[in-house]
Amino acid sequence: MNKLPIGIQSFEEIATGGYYYVDKTYFVAKLSNEGKYYFLSRPRRFGKSLFLDTLKQAFLGKREFFKGLYLYDNWDFGKTYLVLHISFGSGVSRSAQDTVENIFFS
Repeated sequence: MNKLPIGIQSFEEIATGGYYYVDKTYFVAKLSNEGKYYFLSRPRRFGKSLFLDTLKQAFLGKREFFKGLYLYDNWDFGKTYLVLHISFGSGVSRSAQDTVENIFFS
């Protein structure tokens, strides 16, 4: 029996850890093919970080994580992109140096 991915924000961990996952990868393809700019506005704990990590894995070309999902056959995994991941979840920065270290070394 699969586990529920409560509190997990890593698509890789969900894909390889035997967790239930509601396939939202159709929206990855849709976002990349339509429009120009997006603002993800959802309440807390509604999957924003997980969706962004799913986007990250798709753009990095990690096809093996998408087996059985929409994106597996509907994405060009041969074409990869540089992904810049900046997390502001590491806490409060008290100086410019703290900010630089949080961005580049966390």
